[in-house]
Amino acid sequence: MVTRGEKVVCLGEKMLRFYNTLTRQIENFAPQRDEVRIYTCGPTVYDYAHIGNLRTYVFEDILIRLLKYKGYKIKRVMNITDVGHLTSNEDIGEDKIIVGAKREKKTPWEIAEYYTKAFKDDIKELNILEPDVWAKATEHIKEMIELIRILEKKGFTYRTSEGIYFDISKLSRYGRLSRLKLEGQIPGIRVKVSREKRNPSDFALWKFASPSHIMQWDSPWGRGFPGWHIECSAISRKYLGDVFDIHCGGVDHIPVHHTNEIAQLEGATGKVPARFWMHGEFLLVEGGRMGKSEGNAWTLRDIKKRGFKPLALRYFYLTAHYRAKLNFTWKALESFQRTLEKLWGEVSTYGEPEAVDSSYKEKFLQEMEEDLNTPRALAVVWKLVRDSQLRDGQKRTLLLDFDKVLGLGLEKIGGEEIPQEIRNLLEERNKAREAKDFFKADTLREEIKKRGWRVEDTPEGVRVKKIYKDIEE
Repeated sequence: MVTRGEKVVCLGEKMLRFYNTLTRQIENFAPQRDEVRIYTCGPTVYDYAHIGNLRTYVFEDILIRLLKYKGYKIKRVMNITDVGHLTSNEDIGEDKIIVGAKREKKTPWEIAEYYTKAFKDDIKELNILEPDVWAKATEHIKEMIELIRILEKKGFTYRTSEGIYFDISKLSRYGRLSRLKLEGQIPGIRVKVSREKRNPSDFALWKFASPSHIMQWDSPWGRGFPGWHIECSAISRKYLGDVFDIHCGGVDHIPVHHTNEIAQLEGATGKVPARFWMHGEFLLVEGGRMGKSEGNAWTLRDIKKRGFKPLALRYFYLTAHYRAKLNFTWKALESFQRTLEKLWGEVSTYGEPEAVDSSYKEKFLQEMEEDLNTPRALAVVWKLVRDSQLRDGQKRTLLLDFDKVLGLGLEKIGGEEIPQEIRNLLEERNKAREAKDFFKADTLREEIKKRGWRVEDTPEGVRVKKIYKDIEE
């Protein structure tokens, strides 16, 4: 046995293995310090997060929960983009926060505050653990300016009439995360770019602002506002150091945002900022692209308006591997909500936890430790539920343990005390069955169901389960 910081590791313990986008392979994972340092790209707070965004945050939550389950200390940072994210990846268009402000006739500051709170409400309802550090872009302008000055001194920047740009030709390994081939790119041909850019993929570090632009700050180069990519580099470096363990986000961040984050910090420090880069795949809707232009960028509010529970959406996400595309349909969500309610109902009958020595824990961890294979982990859960060799209290012990990783709210479900009115109906039903009055017995079963309880006749006797239409806060 050896110690890694405060984490005790048995020599025979199976290693965690995660897919690293940087190397395009699954690798053994161990932190470089006595804690796992993680940066997760947060929301741009100009509107509600859609269910594609939320899928990424649930994948990251599963990662965090597994690491905590394995005994690691965690330091996780998430940024809040409340300035600087333009409506185009090519550094053109308006700041999304200002677009939101015009849409709702509010100030940018009001928009950012409102949608920051909305995002935090969403992740709470999805049972997503909060990061250790929330970092607003507007509160880290100083750190961004300092990082740009380092890049300027090292010769990575140039000035145009629009702002200060990063010259990607000065970084020989630019684009390694996305496998971007720069040869043959001619300004204005492949992407819409400023005529003053030296290379099509050069990106803004600092944008000059017109007097009418509301969100702007003083800088060594003039009044303006930061580029989108610089905030994550400055924030991660401040809280996690030059090199940290894991950087997460959606696959849409690979070709531009994360590629440019690496460029900025590699230019400034000579190091790739994160050892592992982990990305969640796209969520499709009815087999096609999700987007506002398609009218299907559903939010958690839309999910709830249609009578679905946030944790049903979480369960739905877990039915596919985080690196696989997942197709959202309302019918599928309805099916998985019933599945989750069935699981809640099972747990409600199990009573007090009992000690158990079982191979199920090993099987569950085997799936989760191999790149977060949640579909196969759920299969282990349902095999456990159907196992007649385990006592109910033992099942409860194991399921509550697994739910520390899955986060499906099982800890909120106790062994429910059956109300006296339900007990009276059950006794009346039993008498009807003994008298072979099966019509009356079936009628009483339906009455019990209407009152929130499900009756199951099993070889071992009658079982009564609470029907969970939701989990109480």
